[in-house]
Amino acid sequence: MAEESDSKLFDDLERESKEFDKDAEIDRILKAFKLNAYDVLGLHPGVPDSDIKVGYRKKSLLIHPDKTKNPRAPDAFDRLAKAQNELLDEKTRERLDEAIADARMLIIRERKWTVDSPELKEDQYLKVDLPHKAKEVLIDNELRRRKQAKAQMQEEGRQQRKEDEETSERKRKREHEQQWEATREQRIGNWRDFQKGGKGGGEGEKKTKKKKMKVLG
Repeated sequence: MAEESDSKLFDDLERESKEFDKDAEIDRILKAFKLNAYDVLGLHPGVPDSDIKVGYRKKSLLIHPDKTKNPRAPDAFDRLAKAQNELLDEKTRERLDEAIADARMLIIRERKWTVDSPELKEDQYLKVDLPHKAKEVLIDNELRRRKQAKAQMQEEGRQQRKEDEETSERKRKREHEQQWEATREQRIGNWRDFQKGGKGGGEGEKKTKKKKMKVLG
C-alpha cells in the first residue's frame, strides 16, 4: 500500500510539474515581443529552418490547447504558429534579420566597439542588450510602416474621390445630352410654330397699311 501511495504521489507531482512547465511557457510566449518571431519561439537569430521547425513542434506540443487547461493556451498557440510562419517566409524573415542587424550596428556604434569585440559574445549582449535594441528598431520600423500605409490610404482615398467626381461629371453631361436630344423634336416644333406666327403677323400689318392709304387717297 505504501508503494502504491508513493507512486501516486510521484505521478501527481510529475503531472503538476508538467502543468507548471506548460503555464510557464505560455506565459513566456505571451510576454515575448510579438514583432520579433525569434523572441516568440525562443530562438537566436540566424538559426536554420530545421531548428525553427523543431523548436515550433516541441513548444506547440507542450502548450497545445487540447493538452492543458490554461485558458490562455489558444492565444499562445496562435502566436507561436504565426512566429513560425514569419520565420519560414523568406521576405518576412529577411526584414526581421535586417532590423536585428541594424540594432547590432547601433550598439557597436554607441559603445564604440568593433565587430570583433568580445562583448558581442557575452550573455548580457545576447540576452539583454541586443533584444532590447532590436525591439526599439522594430517598433520604429512598424510605426514608419503604419505611417506610410496611412498616407497611402489617404492618397488612394483622394484618387478615389477624384475618380468618383469625374464619373459623376460624365454622368451629368451624358444625362444632359440625352435630355437635350429627347426634347429636340419639341424644340423644332416650337420654332416652326414661331416662324408661322411671325409670317402671318407681317401680312396682316401690310394689308392694314394699304387700306389706310386707300382711304386717305
